[in-house]
Amino acid sequence: MRKWKKPLAFIARGFQATRMTWNDKFTALFDRVANAYRKGDFDYETGYLAEDIALLESIGYNKRELFDFVEDFVDEGEPSLGTALLVAAVRRDYFLVEQKGKVSGVAITRDELPGFGEELEGLAYLPRILVKARAKLRGELDPDLMYGCGGDRNFLTKNGGIHPADFLRHVWATDGDESKIVAWIKSL
Repeated sequence: MRKWKKPLAFIARGFQATRMTWNDKFTALFDRVANAYRKGDFDYETGYLAEDIALLESIGYNKRELFDFVEDFVDEGEPSLGTALLVAAVRRDYFLVEQKGKVSGVAITRDELPGFGEELEGLAYLPRILVKARAKLRGELDPDLMYGCGGDRNFLTKNGGIHPADFLRHVWATDGDESKIVAWIKSL
């Protein structure tokens, strides 16, 4: 049996077990907020424990982002917990990789979004969801906006049944090249 003389590299870098279980904690928090919502607690500001806030901050999320997914799930049956988790995972990856764990401090408001009917190469709503997706990646959506709302889900469903997390990853991967997004959507 091999004996380790030095700690494994990931332990030496200060690896914490909570990083491996953030998804489980996110899932538990989602369930807890959903249960509170079903009982009539509609205030997205209350009910969070210090460790909940720490979790959300560690993935570049805020209370309202989580609550919006819970609210739509309980009221409309979608997006699912799995979708909420996958979207959070993309945001977390972007936050840690591109933003190096630093919040941008910018907020994109409704007034800065393209209109619902605006088109890009014949695809109505695409300009709007692109701005929202980029803002979601950077954590810059105003609390009154939701990436993955009914309008977003409708667009993604009608254009190839794209999963909201997959759309985010494609927006990230194309690095602002809208022609690649258009080509991808039209190929579906």
